[in-house]
Amino acid sequence: METVVVSWWAALIGLGLAIGLILWKLNPVYSLLLGAIAGALIGGANLLQTINILIAGSQSVVGTILRVLAAGMLAGVMMESGSAETLARAIVMKLGDRLAIFALALSTMVITAVGVFIPVAVLIVAPIALEAGQRMHISKLALLVALSGGGKAGNIISPNPNTIAAAKGFGVELSQLMIADFIPALFGLAVAVILATLLKNKGSKVLDEDLANLATEKAEVSDLPSLGRSLVTPLVAIVLLLLNPIGSLLHIKSLTTLNLDALYVLPIAAVVGALAMGRGRQLKAYAKAGMDRMTDVVLILIGAGAIGGLITSSSLPQQVIALIKGAHVSGTFLAPISGILMAAAAASTSTGVILATGSFGKAILGFGVAPLAAAAMVHTGGIVIDQLPHGNYFHVTANAMHMTIGERSKGIMYEALVGLTTVVVATVMWGFM
Repeated sequence: METVVVSWWAALIGLGLAIGLILWKLNPVYSLLLGAIAGALIGGANLLQTINILIAGSQSVVGTILRVLAAGMLAGVMMESGSAETLARAIVMKLGDRLAIFALALSTMVITAVGVFIPVAVLIVAPIALEAGQRMHISKLALLVALSGGGKAGNIISPNPNTIAAAKGFGVELSQLMIADFIPALFGLAVAVILATLLKNKGSKVLDEDLANLATEKAEVSDLPSLGRSLVTPLVAIVLLLLNPIGSLLHIKSLTTLNLDALYVLPIAAVVGALAMGRGRQLKAYAKAGMDRMTDVVLILIGAGAIGGLITSSSLPQQVIALIKGAHVSGTFLAPISGILMAAAAASTSTGVILATGSFGKAILGFGVAPLAAAAMVHTGGIVIDQLPHGNYFHVTANAMHMTIGERSKGIMYEALVGLTTVVVATVMWGFM
């Protein structure tokens, strides 16, 4: 295959065009593909070489795509069976009204951590939060910060597409990255609870009309699986994912050679969990629902692979390394900064992480940053300002909390502080210690 080195400035134009089209609300997949094509052609590639660049870039994300599809099975079972809602309600009831804010943040963290998408996690916990908010006189802004902050903390330790993309983008095991981000996640949870507590009297209160639809939702609670059965799916997934790290830690050769990849673990956990809940007959429907939710992610992965192919085929990584070295700035900072900027541009953690790993992964590793450290810093950077108004998460959470656009916008800064906490802790732990 004939190769070509695209000029660094053309790669930047292509990346900038892709981001601009996303901000213009063009479909993200088309935005990424158009940016990749334009950058390659402007940079001197001919039509055939441009196609080769796009194909090579897309092929590089096939492994991630397979694991994301596997994660869809787990997400489908957790969301559609009602087990995620059971976990949330159990945590809130167990901790009681006195620890309501902590309970709401923790419940959103937990159900996001077990594989539920963060927007869906907020949708699940929102009715419980609104009910508790009216009873305890907690403002909607405080409730939003608790739920979103807890969700962000859970998102960096979950087998979700963003974690899979970060792990595979730097060639580390999914379980290793989940463990590496655990302490930053705890700090994020703590900051979310502190901020929400300080904000509980700020902003609008929960009104009767906000609870108008809860009567219908309560009637469906009796159909939810029990707590014990709901725990089977996440526990099986966690245990199987941890077998390799435990084997390495305890020097148990049989476990280290087992190589249980997320591609095997997540569907197995989903099937075992569905059977434990007595929902085996619904597995087909759960699988379809999970696949439907992953379709957009897979398409974005292909587009991001294309733009990543453009970057890696260009001289941009070498230019970035030279620029940072010339400025006498630690190259370690490129990892969190790239995660923050790309996720902000796309208003999506998953897309931001994919863009950051594909575009700057080689440059980050070129500074001698260990792959696991790079993955942890890029990943935590991806949750800092992914809640901007040009993304779906902003609007989904606004509707879930019955907030106007103006009210919802007030939460952006506080959510960013939660994400920034995780990235600072991750950078100190993995970048400099």
